Amino acid sequence: MSTKRWILAAAVLGSGIVFLDSTVVNVALPRIGRDLPRTFLGVLEGQSYVYNAYLLTLSALLILAGAVTDFYGRKRTFLLGLLGFGLTSALCGFAPSMELLVLFRVLQGAAGALLVPGSLALITANFEGEEQGRAFGTWAGASGATTILGPLLGGLLVDTISWRAAFFINIPLVALAAWATWKHVPESRNENATRHFDWIGAAIVGLAVGGLAFGTIYGQQRAWRDPIGFIALGIGVVATVGLPIWMSRAKHPLIPLELFGSRNFTVVNISTLLIYGALYVTFYYVGLFQQGTLGYAAAAAGAAGIPGSLFLIFLSRRFGSLASRYGPRIFMAAGPVIMALGVLWFARVPASSTPWKLQPNNPGTYWPPLAYFTDFLPGSIIFGIGICILVAPLTTALMTSVPVRHSGLGSAINNAISRVGPQLAGALIFVFLTATFYSSLAGRLSGVDVTSESFRNQVSPLNTPLDPNLVAAVRDASTSSFHLAMLIGAGLLLAGAIVNAVGIRNAQAQQPSEAAKEPVAAQL
Repeated sequence: MSTKRWILAAAVLGSGIVFLDSTVVNVALPRIGRDLPRTFLGVLEGQSYVYNAYLLTLSALLILAGAVTDFYGRKRTFLLGLLGFGLTSALCGFAPSMELLVLFRVLQGAAGALLVPGSLALITANFEGEEQGRAFGTWAGASGATTILGPLLGGLLVDTISWRAAFFINIPLVALAAWATWKHVPESRNENATRHFDWIGAAIVGLAVGGLAFGTIYGQQRAWRDPIGFIALGIGVVATVGLPIWMSRAKHPLIPLELFGSRNFTVVNISTLLIYGALYVTFYYVGLFQQGTLGYAAAAAGAAGIPGSLFLIFLSRRFGSLASRYGPRIFMAAGPVIMALGVLWFARVPASSTPWKLQPNNPGTYWPPLAYFTDFLPGSIIFGIGICILVAPLTTALMTSVPVRHSGLGSAINNAISRVGPQLAGALIFVFLTATFYSSLAGRLSGVDVTSESFRNQVSPLNTPLDPNLVAAVRDASTSSFHLAMLIGAGLLLAGAIVNAVGIRNAQAQQPSEAAKEPVAAQL
């Protein structure tokens, strides 16, 4: 295998294990809650921290990790991330208590933060032109594969071996990626970097991203009844406002403000916020509606989206190549429009749609009902076609919009936006849709005080009551809220398509190597 293929393999494996771990471990949480002793944490609280501690640390440290990657060397930092991820995966696998597992997950997220921006930086530094576009497409397809395979692999490991195997599976993958990196990846770094690293800027970024992410997740978990969530959000907002002020005054800022002078870089990040916000809303509420309202089994809800996701796996490489040849704008504009059509298909699913039970003791239920083929499969396929058209060109536009010396930082900024921004938008949308649900329910239940605490504890989209009249009312109100969520998701996608169509320029995609190597000012 050629050197470049080994470099691509290392990049794909390095980022793949980070994405894989968030989905594999999610399936193992119920077994972890039953098996591990706890001292301070409850069962559900412990499971939540095991999942969210990893994501919070990963999100909070992404931008710092991207800057460190460019400053200290991409190969060196990537290897450090791999070794750290392998070690913390082993610690998680051997964890004797829930509290220690949460601690090890925090450390695992910190190691993972070094790998995501580092993987794209390795591709940017070692590939050019159409070859680079194909590499980005392979990276995007592999990311989609981990999303699909994660729950299936996690369930298989948990059922046949142990939940601890969900962590140990990382170790051979880390070993292969580390060998490929050590043997085949040349060292590269920002040659213009000074000896002064902006640690103050790093602290401000950590407070900004971490505060916003923690505040959003904690607030939603506590139904916004605990002031800690608001305090964390306040810290995140203050740090976010203070960040550009510091960056404009620092002699060697962590994030050079000139990065945002690149038109494509700014536009890609704005569209990422809109499009990934739509993804968050779509995936969350489709799963919620299928299981909580229609009565889909959890495994069936997971399997329902697989056909559409296959397009991302098998066609991303092709569209990455096309984006490098013809420019990313047309693909970045068309992809979200097609995705929006798929989401609008979901907005027509009726409350009477037949559920997919998927019962192991009844082999006939493994085959989905006819309603799945009319209500969900077409939308999933349309959505999948759109996302495979979008993802690789978006990545190409992002990584060719910044100089190679800032490739790790540019990737990290976009990844942080794609993780934290949608959570914030999702929290606001959740509050709005919950209010819409209860308002709709009040219109269907005359004489019932739907605002009372006792009624809300009894009735929710995920807790269907036993009274048949109440069941019908909840089902109809939930369906109306779901349709509204899909319209919001489609609107965000169309907004992202407009931003891309108006804002993206193709010059950088047509000459990616020159665009990547020239200073940002030359791209304006």
